[in-house]
Amino acid sequence: MELQNIKRVYLIGIGGIGMSGLARYFHHLGCIVCGYDKTSTELTTELHNEGIQIIFDDNAEWIPMSFRQPDEGTLIIFTPAIPKDSQVLNFFKDRGFELFKRSQVLGLISKGKFTVAIAGTHGKTTTSTMVAHILKDSGVDCSAFLGGIASNYNSNVLYGKNDIVVVEADEYDRSFLTLYPNIAVITSMDADHLDIYGDHAHLTDSFKMFASQIKEGGVLIHKQGLPLDTGYTYSIKEAADATATNIRIENGSFYFDFKNADADIKGIQLGIPGFHNVENATAAIEATLRLGVSADAVKSALASFSGVHRRFEYIVKNDNRIYIDDYAHHPEELRAAITSVKKLYPNKKLVTIFQPHLFTRTRDFVDGFAEVLNMTDELILLDIYPARELPIEGVDSNMILSRMKLANKRILSKQDTIEAIKNEQPELLLTVGAGDIDQLVEPLKNALTNV
Repeated sequence: MELQNIKRVYLIGIGGIGMSGLARYFHHLGCIVCGYDKTSTELTTELHNEGIQIIFDDNAEWIPMSFRQPDEGTLIIFTPAIPKDSQVLNFFKDRGFELFKRSQVLGLISKGKFTVAIAGTHGKTTTSTMVAHILKDSGVDCSAFLGGIASNYNSNVLYGKNDIVVVEADEYDRSFLTLYPNIAVITSMDADHLDIYGDHAHLTDSFKMFASQIKEGGVLIHKQGLPLDTGYTYSIKEAADATATNIRIENGSFYFDFKNADADIKGIQLGIPGFHNVENATAAIEATLRLGVSADAVKSALASFSGVHRRFEYIVKNDNRIYIDDYAHHPEELRAAITSVKKLYPNKKLVTIFQPHLFTRTRDFVDGFAEVLNMTDELILLDIYPARELPIEGVDSNMILSRMKLANKRILSKQDTIEAIKNEQPELLLTVGAGDIDQLVEPLKNALTNV
């Protein structure tokens, strides 16, 4: 499959954050783009309004005539989350189409370009968006495929006029092994996706393999302390090749200094809060300095960076109420979010609403979830969001709750959660999770503000 030959693209699971980015990219190139997803969302509505045809019925009869015979101009992309018995999926399989995963298509697009790939079990979406924003804001420019909606651009795909492409490299299903970057960033390698990898050692091996695929003359930038033998390190806690120091909070904003062998940047204001985001910014600065961005341009870009939708995103921020929403769904991500909220608002009682994501992840990290959720002042747990999984006997939200020492904790339905927040009016609220908890954001905002 050659990129220049593609005229028609069909995406099975088009509503996913990565898949929708590809849909927008090929539509931008002038291709006919169609797709299927099981449910309509705000994102699929946006795609429809942009001129992309989408069906929500798993019925092959709705597939357009122009996609019924395989040829070199037709590209079919699928997500592994699609059930194997899907009618739409099997229509293309049965007719001999070659089906591509999102990661393979990213490999195809980035082939022959200067590729900056950001990987990590957490931090990769914010870091890749920071890299893209610094390159855009500074005038160096880039194209980018992001794992979230960049608030500065209200999109998950950016188009540039040069051959630099920034991609979020996903470790799930070993997807990132289709990429051969010039610059690779690895933000973290914590145990996750054990339903795919089996154990942490195999996950680590996969990251090492990704690092080994960097093109000749390229560079690996990784967080200090990761089990990698080569590369350039960064840290906010200890001396590294690139270090953030003098981290402080002034008037609700995070400030820090950056230093490496060639640059010393003082008083950087970060447009979004969080110690973990200072760490992400340190990696992004190191990567973009290597692409010719000046120290002043880096400083200016980070001050104007407004973050990523659902990454430490302020929903309500006034004198009476603070409500922050975050995508955190792994114990270490939760630790980063809760720690930063409590540091920002040390005198406010923190109420956290958490929706566990996947039965396997809940089972594998139940003790970690229990430990980190004890850090909040009050907890509301929702039922587990199953995503692609079937239930596992004995694995539920109570598995976490029963291991916690926190006194003020409970499991509620979504509707009861909205009612509780409406009645109790917490002054500091945090919602966290990677499932459909985002559907609660607007109702919770209304519950807090319409009083």
